[in-house]
Amino acid sequence: MEKDYLQQLKEIRDEVTRFMMTYKFGLREMDTKLTILKEEFQHFHDYNPIEHIKSRIKSPESILQKAHRKNIEMSLDSIKKNIRDIVGIRIVCSFNTDIYRISDMIQKQKDIMLIECKDYIKNPKPNGYKSLHLVLAIPVFMSDREEQVYVEIQIRTVAMDFWASLEHKIYYKYNKSIPDHLEKELADAATAANELDLRMEQLYKEVNYIKEHQVPDYDENYLGIDDVKLQIPKHFLDSFLKEK
Repeated sequence: MEKDYLQQLKEIRDEVTRFMMTYKFGLREMDTKLTILKEEFQHFHDYNPIEHIKSRIKSPESILQKAHRKNIEMSLDSIKKNIRDIVGIRIVCSFNTDIYRISDMIQKQKDIMLIECKDYIKNPKPNGYKSLHLVLAIPVFMSDREEQVYVEIQIRTVAMDFWASLEHKIYYKYNKSIPDHLEKELADAATAANELDLRMEQLYKEVNYIKEHQVPDYDENYLGIDDVKLQIPKHFLDSFLKEK
């Protein structure tokens, strides 16, 4: 009897270990995809929209607590189906337009399936929270089967991330119930963060416009012809005239 009980415990342990490892592998695969994008931008493009990336996996205790709060059946199959943020990745970028650009690049990858999209940028939460949330399914190939793993990705700007981080600290300091005047202050701060995002993006566009339309300064060793952007080295022109 005791032997059967120990065998059951071992089987449960192995199932939970395999369950958690599958999510660990899913996170690795998604991290690799995002690292490739980030390094490609760093080496082959003038501008890298990805500022930084953070990732985490919920602990078994945290998963069980969430299942209990949401009244989800305490089975691995039910948890896998109903809890979609066991793997979480946060991508912080510079500007609002970067958010949708990065989202499109991720979704265009053939082995990634979009399960759900919540756009809290176009439709912010009442407290002012802004972010783009994607729930994606990514395949993980095990020795004996293929598993589809849910990954939640949050994409936001630096200003949005700063606001959300402080809001989270204040929220939990007051045990999830903050005074009304602080709620208003947080909403006002979210508005200010949004205005900063818009202003900085406009400045960036203006700088790019100036850079693209700026006439280069002529080097003293070069000669311009009739204000055309063609520059001819002086020594080449002198040599050509002497031959004539």
